[in-house]
Amino acid sequence: MTGFLRLVGRDLSLALRQGADAATAVLFFVLCVVLFPFGVGPEPNILARIAPGVILVAALLASLLSLERLFQTDHDDGSLDLLALSPLPLEAVAMAKVLAHWLVTGLPLLAASPLLALLLHLPAGGLGVLLLTLLLTTPLLSLIGAVGAALTLGARRGGVLLPLLILPLYIPALIFAAGAVDAALAGLEARPHLLLLGGLLAGALPLAPLAAAAGLRAALD
Repeated sequence: MTGFLRLVGRDLSLALRQGADAATAVLFFVLCVVLFPFGVGPEPNILARIAPGVILVAALLASLLSLERLFQTDHDDGSLDLLALSPLPLEAVAMAKVLAHWLVTGLPLLAASPLLALLLHLPAGGLGVLLLTLLLTTPLLSLIGAVGAALTLGARRGGVLLPLLILPLYIPALIFAAGAVDAALAGLEARPHLLLLGGLLAGALPLAPLAAAAGLRAALD
């Protein structure tokens, strides 16, 4: 556990020292959402109707920006080989990378969401459910993205392959997250959608590190 926490701290320190990934993801997220009122018009009813989908899709796309470098930097400088030889299992290494990625990327997106929801005139009744769906969705995006990043590690044009590989896997999370917010806005029960979203996260927590570790071993061989 000590080695796991040290690896998370190392990745956080490197990310905060550079600062580019977190800032780029949040800036892209904000700009992507802000552009929609210019495209569809300032009508509050229209903006409120599309607000959940716009915010969720923008968060999904923003999370993609730093996924290519999740393992690539350590692979290029040889750190990944040392981590593979360390007592820490590769599954734990992958999970530490996922946690650091979520803290640097997913958490700032979650923090920026309330202001953007107000900008899009999202009713107050849907704001709490939107934040809850993002709290469940953003770590799921990082977990699935880590699998794709590991599988495309060392591949030619891996940055092009990565979105093509993982975007279809993001669709169920997007459907359940948008369904939860729409149900809340319609006065219906959002709990079934949240349970399904939580089930996806519960399944990805043990399975995604295993799949990512297998991809890392293949890339290192």
